[in-house]
Amino acid sequence: MSTDHTNLRPATSKFRRIINDSRSLGVLLLLCTLASLILTNIQGIGIHYYNFWETMIPGFHYLHLPDTIIHFVNDALMTVFFFHVAIDIKKEVTTGELSSPSRMMLPTVSALFGVAFPAIIFSLTAAGTGYSNGWAIPTATDIAFTLGMVSLLGKAVPHSMKVFLTALAIIDDLCAILIIALFYGTSLYFIWLAGVAVAAFVIFVINRRFQHKFVYFVTVMLALGMWYCMYRSGIHASFAGVILAFILPVNKMPAFEKRLSLPVNFIIVPIFALANTSILISPASVSGLSSPLSLGIILGLFVGKPLGISLSVYLMVRLRLVRLTNIRWSRFIGVGILAGIGFTMSIFVSNLSFPDDKMLKDIAKLSVLIASGLAMVVGYIWLKAFSSSGSDAEPGTVKSPTED
Repeated sequence: MSTDHTNLRPATSKFRRIINDSRSLGVLLLLCTLASLILTNIQGIGIHYYNFWETMIPGFHYLHLPDTIIHFVNDALMTVFFFHVAIDIKKEVTTGELSSPSRMMLPTVSALFGVAFPAIIFSLTAAGTGYSNGWAIPTATDIAFTLGMVSLLGKAVPHSMKVFLTALAIIDDLCAILIIALFYGTSLYFIWLAGVAVAAFVIFVINRRFQHKFVYFVTVMLALGMWYCMYRSGIHASFAGVILAFILPVNKMPAFEKRLSLPVNFIIVPIFALANTSILISPASVSGLSSPLSLGIILGLFVGKPLGISLSVYLMVRLRLVRLTNIRWSRFIGVGILAGIGFTMSIFVSNLSFPDDKMLKDIAKLSVLIASGLAMVVGYIWLKAFSSSGSDAEPGTVKSPTED
């Protein structure tokens, strides 16, 4: 028996290394995307694959729940994803790289510029068209793909730049969450919002007053109720996950994070990729790539992101709001290019922007994939090309001018 356990240990250790490697999720998402695109476009199979995601879930319509598989993935499973993202945000704000004003300033302002510039570029490109509701599609950065690319680059990206990019991507996700909550809801129903408030208050109280293991089960039940109230309230249901993360005490975060990391990264997000990249590449969708919608998304992600991030760093240094030494502008530009990998969040917003028009959703998603692919390839080549010489700024140790 002991021999069997000994033989299993190397395999178990290798499996853990794989699932904890940020490159693994990026590769898995890429494979899921390619598989979904291929299956959708195989004659005879594609229609069945697409219809599978549109299959009605028996009884859910009568319960006012997400009633198709893709609807359930986007409104229910992605709430767990948003909860997981919000845990990361809260952890960084309370004890991590965003836990002090001096550390927070550079990635926060850079993220805000990196959200604003793509939105402006899209709005200018699509001005006077019927695509204006898609302004937020190119504003988001995909953490999994971006950090996966950074891992592939190895020493070409110094630790300080990895910290900067991680913090920037986390704040970027927070911006995307707020945009979804504020701009992509429907008419508000205050009776259901009251239900959200009551559930959140009870969760807040019991998790601070009681430490019994039963509290975990009660919290999960109340969280499900809060999600349902949010789903019926007119605000996108995924925002319930964000509220839950922010009201739970910090000491409860590790337990939830430990239970969620594997299913979120290797079940929920891949299922989201499979469901939402079932895109028919038809002559109409290909011709749509020259439309203002497509150009706005591609320019927003591939040009707007690096432009906004690089300009923000330049202005903060020139205005002496932050102090950096031995600045390698090429590295900030390269990191900005990688931040143009939109994928998960951008595809999610594409669904919300054009909920009733499959053609526009397909064009938007194809554009996101093209822009993200460009950002991956060009960002990788750029950072490799500029990695051979010179020293690097240390964004992780930024100081304000008043600090000595």
